[in-house]
Amino acid sequence: MPNVNLITLTDPRAAAAEAFRSLRTNLMFSSVENPLHTLLLTSTANSDDKSATLANLAVTFAQSGNKTILVDADLRKPSQHDIWGVPNDRGLTTMMIEDTAMSTPPLVNTGVEGLQLLPTGPLPPNPADILSSQRMNALIGVLKARANYILFDAPPVLAATDAALLGAKLDGVLLVVRAGHTRREHTVRAREALERVHVRILGAVLSNAPKESVSGEYK
Repeated sequence: MPNVNLITLTDPRAAAAEAFRSLRTNLMFSSVENPLHTLLLTSTANSDDKSATLANLAVTFAQSGNKTILVDADLRKPSQHDIWGVPNDRGLTTMMIEDTAMSTPPLVNTGVEGLQLLPTGPLPPNPADILSSQRMNALIGVLKARANYILFDAPPVLAATDAALLGAKLDGVLLVVRAGHTRREHTVRAREALERVHVRILGAVLSNAPKESVSGEYK
């Protein structure tokens, strides 16, 4: 089970946990004509709660009875292995260089039924090149054959090109906006950076909201 307090597991009756479930439902039904199976979650800058937000969202997808794979594609500052308390010696980068790992992905059980994690594995010197490669397309295909939903954690948009490059390969992207922290102009710049490569932006998730507001709101 995770090392970090995930509200969807520790207090599933809380308003914030319910907000994550509402977000999940909205995403599942966001487009009947273009069903959502692969989703990237990113933020504008560091410290925007993106990784914990994605972990909570992944839990709700699995709790709805759907096989879900959470992929840590933040090849610069990975944190999903810390959140879930698992090793990070093998993962996404292993699949990029080992054919056996591509055919049998090094997925890790999270302790949540239906939810598996693909950590980053050893960090590469060239994350953007890996995420934009044709082999990454093959990796996404391998994972799609194993689960109903694949959720990707990526570096902040303004910190690197990684999120835009990977987001262009996926069904949609969500931006995490931290209440009282994320600057409006950063959000605008992040959206513009994603739009330049024709990423499908699904909306934003408000984190760290005051209690009178609902955390994890979908807009």
